[in-house]
Amino acid sequence: MKVNVWNTILQLSKERGVETDVIVSAIEESLRVASSKHFTNGEKVNIFFRPEKGELRVYTLKEVAKTPKDPATEISLNEAKKIDAEAAIGKEIEVDLSADTLGRIAAQAAKKVIFQKVRDAEQEKIYESFAPRLGEIVTGVLRRFESNMNMILEVNKTDVLFPYLEKLKDEEFARGDRVKAVVIQVRKDNKGPQVVVSRANPKFLAKLLELETPEIANGDVEIKEIVRQPGERAKVAVLTTDKDIDAVGACIGVKGNRISAISKELAGEKIDIIEWADNPLIYAKAALSPAKADKVIILSKNEKILQAIVSKDQLSLAIGKKGTNVRLASRLIGWKIEIKEE
Repeated sequence: MKVNVWNTILQLSKERGVETDVIVSAIEESLRVASSKHFTNGEKVNIFFRPEKGELRVYTLKEVAKTPKDPATEISLNEAKKIDAEAAIGKEIEVDLSADTLGRIAAQAAKKVIFQKVRDAEQEKIYESFAPRLGEIVTGVLRRFESNMNMILEVNKTDVLFPYLEKLKDEEFARGDRVKAVVIQVRKDNKGPQVVVSRANPKFLAKLLELETPEIANGDVEIKEIVRQPGERAKVAVLTTDKDIDAVGACIGVKGNRISAISKELAGEKIDIIEWADNPLIYAKAALSPAKADKVIILSKNEKILQAIVSKDQLSLAIGKKGTNVRLASRLIGWKIEIKEE
C-alpha cells in the first residue's frame, strides 16, 4: 500500500526536535496495536514500513494445513488459495490486512499513538537537557500567566514553570520580560511543565555569588549557610582555609561592587556576608550584622537559646524590621537568639 506520510514525519521532526526514527517507530507500534483488532485470532502482526519510499504492509504469516488447529498460525487450503493460487499444504503464506482496512486504521489509530510517542520523546529530551542543569541559572522569556498566578517562561523553546511563590516580594512581571532564575526541580513526567525555577530559593543567591565571586567559583571560598527573606534580607555565612584570602571581602568586592550587583538583581534585597564560625557565640555575634552586639551568652545549651546584649542605639538594628534581622540570624546559626538592651 502506498502512503504519503514522509513529509509529515519530517515536519514533525523539525518542529518538535524529535528524531525521525522515533516517529516511525511510533507509527509502526500504532499500526500493530490497531491491526491486532482485525487479526482476531491472536496472530503475530508484521509491519513493513518504508515511509521515505511510501511503502506500507501489515501482514501475518500462516502455514497452510489440511485441518487447521491453531487459527493464529494456520490456514486451510481453500482459504489460502483465495490469497495465493499456488498455495499448498505445508507451505507458508503471507496474509495481508486489506488496503481499505489498513487505510482506515492508519488514519485513526496512528494519530493518537504518534502524538503520545512524540510527546514522550519530547519529555525525555527535556529531562536529559535540564537534569544536568539543576541548580544552575537560566534566563527565559515570560510567555503567559496561569489562572493561579504562576508564570510560564520559555527557555530554549521549552515551557518552564515559574511559580508565583518563587518570585521576590513586590516583583512584577509582564509578558515578554526576560527573567533570570535558578532551576530547582526537573521532573520526569508528562503532566505539565517538567522544569521549575525560582528567584526566592537560597540556591539562586548562592549561584549569583558564585558567578560574581571567582574565589567561590574556584573553591577558595565556601558558602556554608544561606538564609533569606526573599526580596528583603539575606544572610550568607562564608569560610576559607586560605589565610591570604578575606572571605567576606571577596564576596563584597571593591567598594561593594560585587554584592551591589547581586542586590540589584534581587530587587534591592539587603545581603549580609558574615564569616562562619563553629563557636555559636562568635557566630551569633557576626550573624546579627549589621548590628553590633556587645556580648552574647548561652541561656540554655539543651534548648539552644542565646542572649545577645546590645546598646540602646543598636537595639532596633539588631531586631530588624518586623524582627527580620534576629529571625534570620537565628535560622542561620541554628540557635534561638534573644535580644536584650544593655
